[in-house]
Amino acid sequence: MDIGVFLPIGNNGWLISTTSPQYMPSFELNRDVTLMAEKYGFEFALSMIKLRGFGGPSEYWDHNLESFTLMAGLASITTRVKLFASVAVLTVPPALLARMAVTIDAIAPGRFGVNIVSGWQKAEYEQMGIWPGEAHFARRYDYCGEYVQVLRDLWATGRSDFKGDFFQMTDCRVSPQPKGGKLDVISAGQSNRGMQFAAEYAEMNFISAGGINDVSKVRPHTERLMAANATAGADCKAVLLMMIIADETDEAAMAKWHRYVEGTDLEALAWRDSQAAADVKAEAHSTVGRMVTSDRVPTNMLRLIGSYETVARQLDELSETPGLRGVMLTFDDYLIGMEQFGTRIQPLMKCRADRLAKAA
Repeated sequence: MDIGVFLPIGNNGWLISTTSPQYMPSFELNRDVTLMAEKYGFEFALSMIKLRGFGGPSEYWDHNLESFTLMAGLASITTRVKLFASVAVLTVPPALLARMAVTIDAIAPGRFGVNIVSGWQKAEYEQMGIWPGEAHFARRYDYCGEYVQVLRDLWATGRSDFKGDFFQMTDCRVSPQPKGGKLDVISAGQSNRGMQFAAEYAEMNFISAGGINDVSKVRPHTERLMAANATAGADCKAVLLMMIIADETDEAAMAKWHRYVEGTDLEALAWRDSQAAADVKAEAHSTVGRMVTSDRVPTNMLRLIGSYETVARQLDELSETPGLRGVMLTFDDYLIGMEQFGTRIQPLMKCRADRLAKAA
């Protein structure tokens, strides 16, 4: 099972709470987390792109770095871990993005890829006057498909004459091209349409499930991606986004979670949900649909909460999920959590034993 880390590019990570660890994003923090990922044998690190936060007393995600420039900096100081930057496709033309990606690939040859973000929170784009209207909700994956096709053309041949509903290229040029004529494209579609896009255009798709310590909730989502793969004749990898909250005992770890729940930032959640509700036709499986129906807790992703032994055992159980190729980890406290994972949890994981032995 591959292991990756979802970098803390936004303030307070992935806990919408006033009683969870409070911190600002910085290059130093993301540098340290990424170097720890490399030290402990993680396969990849990914940074999101978020252009407007949710506010509230925690100022949740009101403070964010930019993904591509961050990953360019990290590319220059790492040697092994694969790096993925995220692009909000409404903000950057595909030909410019293709050149940006080739530049980072030149810094870290063979270690860079692009995460395609279709855009669900319209306030991010309205503030800049580039929101294309409510029709975008229904057509965003069509838009992304054309976007990726332009990228593929430019990376493979150095030129594109693609003509579509959203993009019209006329002898568009990009040079140099990446070695082998391609870079990995990944996505995080949760709806059936999003998974169809992933199967058709992406090498990896991040899936999500809710709840605490219940790995059985993951299987229905891997099965949907496997079905999309079968239809497309593809092999897009399913990677689970999840959170680890660990301590010496199950009781101590669960006490942390209860403390975070006590500080749940309901004002920030209300803002998030008001944005999500704008997509009135969102599927229940979609990112937007899951937000609107989620419990009033600091995060709706799957949480493994317990002792180091408990979390390692649950990760081993998770690795047996049909179709699941890996996990992307978040933590309540990143530096402590990465150290805990690398020194106390991963050495107990049977599903990582072969990889750790080879690395040693």
